[in-house]
Amino acid sequence: MKRTVAALLLTLFSILAIAEVANAHSGGTDAKGCHHDRKRGGYHCH
Repeated sequence: MKRTVAALLLTLFSILAIAEVANAHSGGTDAKGCHHDRKRGGYHCH
């Protein structure tokens, strides 16, 4: 039982940690929440 709880907590923590890193990036956005991607070209919104 303790092993299962520990595994679930580790999984939950890992998912939350990855989601936070994946969500953030530099660059300001305009009034619509969009910006130009200078590395890849194009324009995208969040």
